[in-house]
Amino acid sequence: MIGNNIQQIRKRKGLTLSECAERANISKSYLSNIERNLNQNPSIQIMEKIANVLDVDLRTLIGTTPSNQHLDNEWMDFIKELKKSGVEKGQLKEYKTVIEFARWQKEKDNSS
Repeated sequence: MIGNNIQQIRKRKGLTLSECAERANISKSYLSNIERNLNQNPSIQIMEKIANVLDVDLRTLIGTTPSNQHLDNEWMDFIKELKKSGVEKGQLKEYKTVIEFARWQKEKDNSS
């Protein structure tokens, strides 16, 4: 399970096994063993290194995030971009009008 999560996220981020292992300062074979679930109990320090390289929360890697919090990868990237641009959670209501306008415009374009 942990290995599958790591592999999926690594590939989504466009990292090779070698790149990820090098950036995490662990051996490629060790990372490969984790991804193939041959090593199902890596240390927390190793998991933290991998999480940092993949730019995800440790809970995401080990699968302890509550299931209702699993979001599509595109949405997660969107949320990260919002945060980078300085948008805070409390400000989302302010953007609702813009979103509603975009939806209206799309519906209008599709009906034409």
